[in-house]
Amino acid sequence: MAARTTPWSFGGALRGLFAKPTIDEATWDDLEDALITGDFGITVTDEILAHLRAEVKRFSTTDPVDLKRMLRETLEERLSRLDPTLTLTARPAIVLVVGVNGVGKTTTIGKLSKFLVGYGRTVIVGAADTFRAAAVEQLATWAERGGAAIQRPQQQGQDPASVAFQTVERAQREGIDIVIIDTAGRLQTKSGLMDELGKIRRVIDKQAEVAEVLLVLDATTGQNGLAQAEAFIQHAGVTGLVITKLDGSAKAGFVIAVQERTGIPIKLVGQGEGIGDLTGFTPHVFVQNLIG
Repeated sequence: MAARTTPWSFGGALRGLFAKPTIDEATWDDLEDALITGDFGITVTDEILAHLRAEVKRFSTTDPVDLKRMLRETLEERLSRLDPTLTLTARPAIVLVVGVNGVGKTTTIGKLSKFLVGYGRTVIVGAADTFRAAAVEQLATWAERGGAAIQRPQQQGQDPASVAFQTVERAQREGIDIVIIDTAGRLQTKSGLMDELGKIRRVIDKQAEVAEVLLVLDATTGQNGLAQAEAFIQHAGVTGLVITKLDGSAKAGFVIAVQERTGIPIKLVGQGEGIGDLTGFTPHVFVQNLIG
């Protein structure tokens, strides 16, 4: 048997499945395997299969082309239950970006800046991850690439809440449209860091209302990454999810599973390494690209 030369992808698995002449039990087994391997999770997989079996029976079809259309409609309907629109009408609109280290938070902030500047908005980024000088420099580089101003700490280890305060204050003074606050990549076991996030929120709330709290998740970590992020969902008042590293479709099911498990809408997706590779999340486009 020849070695597999290309990595597994959900879309690739489906193409083989839908190329068959008829729907049979092997079709359902293969679809179940694809959904599980694609990180949809057991519960979502079972629900999707039950719904599709009922639809196939209702329409008395044995054509895999019909099954493909039904799967596309089912996934799109599930993803469309929550509104993916960013709420950035206030001026300044304040966005907190949270997530564990390694998910691509800093690069996401640069890409988000570029995305917003592309719509004619002015942006300032506050470096509230103050204990790592390298983190501040990396953020400054990405913010500048994205066309945003940067508010640095006045000294290493400055109180993160005071950096956030100064960033909002500067935005108000200079008439900047959107404030993005970077935060430390706190782990859920470090309650002090969660307290720090709460303090940042309280300080900002005295100046202006926080418009969005965006939790960054790495698609390649799948369901494990979601477990790491539970503390943010419990304590940070998360309003939207940003899914990074969605370049391949191997973990495509994570997108649906994460939204259903959290009840929080996906608002942005990153599908590449470039500064322009963050886009608003559109369920129809996502499913179309996934299934064809």
